[in-house]
Amino acid sequence: MADAMSTNPMLTSARKAHEAFRELGTKTGVERSQGVKTMAKAIENSFDEILEANTLDLEMSREMAVPDLILKWLKLTPQRLQITVDILKQIADSGDPIERIMNAFYQLNPSRTYCQRMPLGVIALIYEAFPELGAITAGFCLKTGNSLILHGSGSSSHSNEVIANIIKTSLEDTDLPEGCIEILSSDTGTSIEDLVTQDQYINLIIPYGRPSLVSQVSQLATAPVLRSAMGNCYLYWSPSADLDLVRYVIIDSHSSIPDPVNAIEKVLINSSQNTSFLLRLFNSLKEKGFVLRGDPELSTEFPEHLNPIASELDWSTPYLDKIVAFKVVNNLEEAINWINLYSSGHADCLVTESYQESRKFAKEIDSALVYINSSPRFSRNPKQGESLFLGISNQKGHRRGLIGLDTLTTTKQVVQG
Repeated sequence: MADAMSTNPMLTSARKAHEAFRELGTKTGVERSQGVKTMAKAIENSFDEILEANTLDLEMSREMAVPDLILKWLKLTPQRLQITVDILKQIADSGDPIERIMNAFYQLNPSRTYCQRMPLGVIALIYEAFPELGAITAGFCLKTGNSLILHGSGSSSHSNEVIANIIKTSLEDTDLPEGCIEILSSDTGTSIEDLVTQDQYINLIIPYGRPSLVSQVSQLATAPVLRSAMGNCYLYWSPSADLDLVRYVIIDSHSSIPDPVNAIEKVLINSSQNTSFLLRLFNSLKEKGFVLRGDPELSTEFPEHLNPIASELDWSTPYLDKIVAFKVVNNLEEAINWINLYSSGHADCLVTESYQESRKFAKEIDSALVYINSSPRFSRNPKQGESLFLGISNQKGHRRGLIGLDTLTTTKQVVQG
């Protein structure tokens, strides 16, 4: 067994991460926070090195005809790197989530029963482009006392390796254990299946990228998977809703660059909607560079504005681009049924002036997040509040919704007599 591990980089990294997790459990919240601060400073001092590696990835990806979508996700800028540094600093300054005491859901008399937050163990991030996501996830994991294994895509191999080495080198000057951050470089030949079936070492797998990647990991994994979701969010435009608010919500939802997490890609229109309002919305969106599509009824009525939907598959498929498809429905109930059938189920939106409609929508939409008269735009570090997020999960269970620091923890129930 030892010989196999010495010749298998993936098994070596998994074992080192597992051992490091045990040692991380002996470190204080102050020590873990200091490690995150050290990472932030190291990245802040290495922008030129990271951007140089990223240029190599972009050149290589263009030669290999990588899709434009992946190139957008891949291309780093000083602004994106500064956001990464700011997120890491905010993580370091936030409260320690580990060993936070909570009341138990039920008491076991005559004993006192309580719960405390605990780390999960070893987390594996499998990500497509988004090189800075490795550093951000490393901050999330160290703050919560978890070890991390990074498995990036080949298109971002230079960027991933440089960022990981900067992080690992910076942590050498801290009291945190070697192996708490591991990277599986593309030249090791480690397949996704090899990694996601190491449930003896890995406690949670987070796939981040196109739906095809998330589906592949979910089907192959023997360890638990936290599915992230992007795109294919719906908006129902009520007849009572203000046109300017509808326009703002759609446009703003597409502004979370480079992650189109909560971009509204499908809009359901009530059959009684004012035609002049529709034309004004179509023109506004086209001026902003959107490509517009429509169901057969709308495409026939507005052939100069809407391209016809290619197939029924469009309604359940995320575009992950500045594309919006429109469909006519007869009422709110029909809209809710359609959204529950075709939406990705992580974030859906209603614009209305009716309180009754808003209550019905909030109650009956089967999605992780429901937005009413509010833009669903996603941000990892919202300006308001102290919360930070990796992404959004559309799966059922206690990890559904926004993926924050608490998402990467579990609870231990203590019964004290």
